[in-house]
Amino acid sequence: MLSKEFRKEAIRKFKEQKPGVGIYAVRCTATGQAWVGISRNLEAERNSCWFRLRNKLHQEKSLQQQWDDNGEPAFEYEIVDRIDPDVHLLQINDLLKKKEGRLERSIGCATASLRLIAHRAGLQGLCAKSE
Repeated sequence: MLSKEFRKEAIRKFKEQKPGVGIYAVRCTATGQAWVGISRNLEAERNSCWFRLRNKLHQEKSLQQQWDDNGEPAFEYEIVDRIDPDVHLLQINDLLKKKEGRLERSIGCATASLRLIAHRAGLQGLCAKSE
């Protein structure tokens, strides 16, 4: 059984954790297509995305169609880049512009849509498709 102090310390550390803010890609290994998004919580985003796909609720219709056609085993979730969680929402656009070349090579598609998505409320969701 855990001591009371150990438990309190674990709870305190958990509360101090900052979520992983950044850019992710969902790739279909069968077709080579990739969908890119930005999230405030990268760790939770995969679970959310897979839940929506499994239940045919995903807002990105082309991704949902590929999921339905190829099945879950054909998909990978990749964290492309992490952004400092202390960066203000309005600064993310500038940050993405600075990282644009490296991100384009890493993802395989242009990041103009990544800059656009940074202005959406919530900073979350799929924003680009690469073929």
